[in-house]
Amino acid sequence: MLPSQPLLHAAVFALAVLQALASDTFTAAVYEHAVILPDATDEPVSPDDALALMNKNMDVLEGAIKEAAQQGAHIIVTPEDGIYGWRFTRGTIYPYLEDIPDPAVNWIPCTDPTRFAPAPVQERLSCMARNNSIYVVANIGDKKPCNSSDAGCPSDGRYQYNTDVVFDPEGKLVARYHKYNLFMSETQFNYPKEPEAITFETPFGKFGIFTCFDILFREPAVVLVSELQVDTVLFPTAWMNVLPFLTAVEFHSAWAMGMGVNFLAANTHYTSMSMTGSGIYAPDGARTYYYNMKTEDGRLLIAELDSHPRLSPASPPAVNWSLYALSVERFSPNDHDFRGRIFYDWFTFTEVTKPEGNLTVCQKDLCCHLSYKVAGKREDEVYVLGAFDGLHVVEGQYYLQICTLLKCKSTDLNTCRQPVETAQTKFEMFSLSGTFGTNYVFPEVLYSGVQLAPGEFEVLNDGRLISKTRPTKPVVTVTLFGRWYEKD
Repeated sequence: MLPSQPLLHAAVFALAVLQALASDTFTAAVYEHAVILPDATDEPVSPDDALALMNKNMDVLEGAIKEAAQQGAHIIVTPEDGIYGWRFTRGTIYPYLEDIPDPAVNWIPCTDPTRFAPAPVQERLSCMARNNSIYVVANIGDKKPCNSSDAGCPSDGRYQYNTDVVFDPEGKLVARYHKYNLFMSETQFNYPKEPEAITFETPFGKFGIFTCFDILFREPAVVLVSELQVDTVLFPTAWMNVLPFLTAVEFHSAWAMGMGVNFLAANTHYTSMSMTGSGIYAPDGARTYYYNMKTEDGRLLIAELDSHPRLSPASPPAVNWSLYALSVERFSPNDHDFRGRIFYDWFTFTEVTKPEGNLTVCQKDLCCHLSYKVAGKREDEVYVLGAFDGLHVVEGQYYLQICTLLKCKSTDLNTCRQPVETAQTKFEMFSLSGTFGTNYVFPEVLYSGVQLAPGEFEVLNDGRLISKTRPTKPVVTVTLFGRWYEKD
């Protein structure tokens, strides 16, 4: 006897409720991988040699994937360039590329490897996901033939894309993303004609994916969060750290907080190029992270996250970034402002001279206000309050508004432009705000030794970045990093 319609609906509804209850949280993993690099060469290697190198890297990744699955992880992210490295020309990367189909073809390479052109890398990644019942996120190269009927077709007759792939726990290809914002040195790749906003649904929320340099631009990164409302961002990266604002752990955790999403960042590990820094970040701070410039070790990170962080009681309120800053009179006028250049941008600075007080520094339309108290003012350490409001034009073109409290390298104010990793000055409290013209502001707090400060600071809905408790470690920088996309 068939159940009645109402009974069936009730059963389906009950199942949906159970599934929803079961997936309020999930366990995420990221793996920072010390990539085994190919030998530098001007000539392409054979496809067999290319696959041999990729299999060496996949051996390491497979070990991390197995361990993550054994620890209950539902998804694991591996780094950009994690399977073959980055030392390539357009010609020499070709043997490492595979044709990656649109996920709409509904394909499990592990069980149907001959359906398309040979794809041993996709087959192996698919089997890693299937054999360990885990979502696997990896970065490989895609090749797509073209001809003269396409005006944009490169002279060698193919497009080559820096590509992220996602395989579900059955091994099915569920997402493919072609990197849009290529870094300056990525001449081996093409960018897609239009930015791709790639999402997929899981039992534990809606996921979006983009790669490395994409994070500094509106498309596709901001579109995925603001318009497509993803819960979690997957972020394979090969990130070179740039102090004081753009170290991986600092900026990626700030982006998660500023955008109100989970963020799974897997970096490559190569200290001679300052590549390290992976993490699992929630909107209220880092759940776990790894930064290690001392050894060449990879690291598996695992942490629990809310599936739908916007619905979580801990979800930060919407912020009006300039509300407080516009309401206060400009603190003490500065006769001692000076200029200094950080990562090629000319900041306006004023020195933090007293053990406690209120300071303002302005540049163009941006005024930055700081209230602070130092636990013990040291004679051998100098801090400044800085403002930058302008177009950054070096490795890319993007408009910034930045308010920052930062430590100078020495007591000479000319050193305020130089990167600093350590400090000894402890603050009792700080409160930083600015008259931002943008809603996209990313709050950064970096302690001595490139350490994050999860749980020790918060952003109020009037735009103030404040210490919640007395900071437990000396401060390297407290920064509000604003991106004004319309002015790019």
